Amino acid sequence: MRRLMRYNPRLFFVACSWLVPLLGSTTFAQQTPAPVSADAKAVLTVDRIYEDHDFDAKSYSARWLDRDGPSTAMTTLEPSDAYSNAKQIVRHDAQTGETSTMVSASELVPPGESEPLSIDDYAWSTDQNRLLVFTNTKRVWRTNTRGDYWLLDRSSRQLRKLGGDGPASSMMFAKLSPNGNKVAFVRNRNLFVEDLVDHSISQLTYSDSDTVINGTTDWVYEEEFRLRDAFRWNGDGTKIAYWQIDTAGVEKFPLINNTDSLYPKVTWFAYPKAGTRNPICRIGVVDLESKATSWIELPGDRRDHYVPWIDWVPNTSDTGGASKQLLIQQLNRLQNTNTLFLADVDKGTVNVLLTETDDAWVDVHDELFWMDEGKRFTWISDRTGWRRAYCVDVETGVAVEATPGDFDVVELLKVDESHRQLYFLASPENATERYLYRSDFAGESTVRITPGGATGTHAYAISPNAKFAIHTHSSLAVPPVVELVSLPEHKTIRVYETNEELVNKLAELQRVETEFFRVTLDDGVTLDGSCIKPPGFDPTTQYPLLVYVYGEPAGTTVTNKWGGSTYLWHRMLAERGLVVMSFDNRGTNVPRGREFRKCVYRKIGTLGPADQADALRNVLEQRPYLDEKRVGIWGWSGGGSSTLHAMFKFPELYATGISVAPVPNQRYYDTIYQERYMGLPQSNVEGYRKGSPISFASQLAGNLLIIHGTGDDNCHYQTVEMLFDELIANDKPFSMMAYPNRSHSISERKNTTRHLRKLMTNYLEEHLLGTAR
Repeated sequence: MRRLMRYNPRLFFVACSWLVPLLGSTTFAQQTPAPVSADAKAVLTVDRIYEDHDFDAKSYSARWLDRDGPSTAMTTLEPSDAYSNAKQIVRHDAQTGETSTMVSASELVPPGESEPLSIDDYAWSTDQNRLLVFTNTKRVWRTNTRGDYWLLDRSSRQLRKLGGDGPASSMMFAKLSPNGNKVAFVRNRNLFVEDLVDHSISQLTYSDSDTVINGTTDWVYEEEFRLRDAFRWNGDGTKIAYWQIDTAGVEKFPLINNTDSLYPKVTWFAYPKAGTRNPICRIGVVDLESKATSWIELPGDRRDHYVPWIDWVPNTSDTGGASKQLLIQQLNRLQNTNTLFLADVDKGTVNVLLTETDDAWVDVHDELFWMDEGKRFTWISDRTGWRRAYCVDVETGVAVEATPGDFDVVELLKVDESHRQLYFLASPENATERYLYRSDFAGESTVRITPGGATGTHAYAISPNAKFAIHTHSSLAVPPVVELVSLPEHKTIRVYETNEELVNKLAELQRVETEFFRVTLDDGVTLDGSCIKPPGFDPTTQYPLLVYVYGEPAGTTVTNKWGGSTYLWHRMLAERGLVVMSFDNRGTNVPRGREFRKCVYRKIGTLGPADQADALRNVLEQRPYLDEKRVGIWGWSGGGSSTLHAMFKFPELYATGISVAPVPNQRYYDTIYQERYMGLPQSNVEGYRKGSPISFASQLAGNLLIIHGTGDDNCHYQTVEMLFDELIANDKPFSMMAYPNRSHSISERKNTTRHLRKLMTNYLEEHLLGTAR
């Protein structure tokens, strides 16, 4: 996935805005209430944002206990009183607010050691007697998924390291069995199970080749389906369903490390580029008693179909928890058909339960909740033109619409079976914001739960019994507030985090105005936009404009939620005299209906940049305070590609651009992402050509800075070197910065982020403001 690189807090946040008129359009304006000042506290700098972290927002990280008797409770990691830099697990009663220590730091001191384990993650057994602790973690591609696991038995107060005498930090995705007596995990591409009674370890799968991966996935499945943990216990802990990926025949790509040894170190990994051979995927079910695997016989070529999602059908009432069926989503290679299969694990056979098709692409659905003891489940589809929730019968496949109405369900959050209701996020009137709604299973009543006067973005972590929610709200310029609310009343019970200190620091800054607005394109389509104006804004003065762009289906830039460091950097640029705008073109991931999102099919890189240019022309015409000769644009990943399109295709509009980690040639990106939105390159030759910025490099006329990490496993440095070669061939001057061994985030190693942001700032000051330092 070509990621939208920006501040990504653990929780999402919300706040308020108020309406003001501007140029005849509806505008949502926000102002930080502070006077203009020359004092140092009133000025943002790169160091204050990225080095000193003066403006980092605090979050509140809690998790609900799945089963907690008659009460509802959550747990948090809190500082230990007995050990510095150590954590303990604290239980919070949602109703009363009473707290108690469930696991103290002293209980997590390994035998023979003096310091407690560092808790990177943890999980409870069903009875909460056993605690699984993940620690000593190591990064695998995007996240830390490899490490050590320890088990604390709370009744015996015994702490024991799992995994036998295996290497340190070699275990992945360890999970307790439903009865809490076993732990399954992945090590070195294979599945293992450890008996917690006799401590024996059994290997369940055997890779006969370095290309075969069991229980986790390869690069492309992890990146594009976000599938890392690739095995599932059944209900009674007797079987495990798992993915097996075989990358044999997939071309490998090298990452070259030139800096850490006398000779370069080369890391090869399988990376299927658009139109090339895919890995093989199949689903196996291993019986823990016999250690034998049976394979699910799905139809079709296993290289040209994807299996991004499986789950056990919870047949609890008639089988005592011994699940015998799997629900499996299978995509064809074009990803315009999602077939939902019901698999008999004993026979290995499948039956089609339902099929979702689209003229463009279909999505994988992980917002699937079971109801009525496995007899029904939720399903998301935009078959009507809007993303709606359905309740599907497992026996018949009949789907009943639960969220009628001309709006998109942004995310289905919770099924409240006791009241036959669904909770979900939506924003029918304003695509830049998010609110909580509730609907009954039959779709006869839909109501907004978030109070009507609230604006901004609202996120909810709802308790298992749907009586409470951890509610986080913010807006673009206002940091998050985290509170506990009752449902469905949305009554505040207690506040966990106000970010008061950050609010006070923001209040010391120079006043800026941030507005949300809509711009109408020449064909009548409207796009959402945002704008940050300099302090002391004077509409009779002309200001240079910087456009922040993403522009592809994986993200959006115009959202009314706390913008973190990216917003602060934009605000810093506004303090220095720039107007900063952003537009969400057609094809971005916004809740404005299927047609708005999917009209870009086979036209990625053409329709989006054209929308951006059209929006720019209109705001330049409508807002005389913008200097049309000093327009810049910047973006990261897909936004880096959009920046190249802007600079090459519309040189009369954009004078300066900064492209970070782009893909100049779509043919060189991976199969799953690129083919989903563009089709196969063999059947869309002209679409791939027009959608690739490198095809138009000869038209560059402005100032262009290209930034890339040489260790980018996602959007490869290879492609920007090809672009450099093309620009040189066409005698086009440009600037570039390569960050050695940095990944797609360009964040690793000493001083990287600070150096990057200063480089970008100086470039914009030189070419848009004429004040480079």
